[in-house]
Amino acid sequence: MNILVLGGTGAMGRHLVDLLAKEGHKLTVTSRRERLGSGNISYVKGNAKDLDFLRPLLLSEKWDAVIDFMVYVPQEFAQRAELFLNSTKQYMFLSSARVYADSPTPITENSPRLLDITKDNRFLSDEKYALAKAREENILFASKNKNWTIIRPYVTYDEQRLQLGVLEKEIWLYRALQGFKRKRDFIFQRYRRQNYHFNLWQGRRRSYGQTHWQS
Repeated sequence: MNILVLGGTGAMGRHLVDLLAKEGHKLTVTSRRERLGSGNISYVKGNAKDLDFLRPLLLSEKWDAVIDFMVYVPQEFAQRAELFLNSTKQYMFLSSARVYADSPTPITENSPRLLDITKDNRFLSDEKYALAKAREENILFASKNKNWTIIRPYVTYDEQRLQLGVLEKEIWLYRALQGFKRKRDFIFQRYRRQNYHFNLWQGRRRSYGQTHWQS
């Protein structure tokens, strides 16, 4: 299959690229710097958030899947959402588990999102990460095209990356000091990539128009 990966050189994307390449799929990966391709992986230098770069890339081939690891503000995403959906058989949008509101019960795909239940207008007026991702999900929900799949990952790590310098650090560090009471919050990337792989290939159309919470 012919797959375009936007932001595929980051902490999560490179693991998925390696897995899909080993299975023989043709991978095109965007990168801001020059990279040498090998085998069935090729790199295209450019800023995937730049529409002047993105539009001709999307229209240059028939893509079986576009996997999007980029981070947008809602206004940016609104400008390109239909372009993504019209350029591929399946568009995979990387959202975040931060979209969920606090819950006394285990989180599922249908758990309430913070955007949907908060009454704090001052908070809602901001474009914080959790709100931005939820608003971008809403753009996909509202589209007449349903060939999208939303992934909501939580804290991830691998051999070279542990989130010590981002907002989650206080939360998971506290849990670690308390004896890892919620070990499932920590996902090693090789298991995460298998989950992406499942949503991409197992009965592909069954994942269309679906959200997947992964922890």
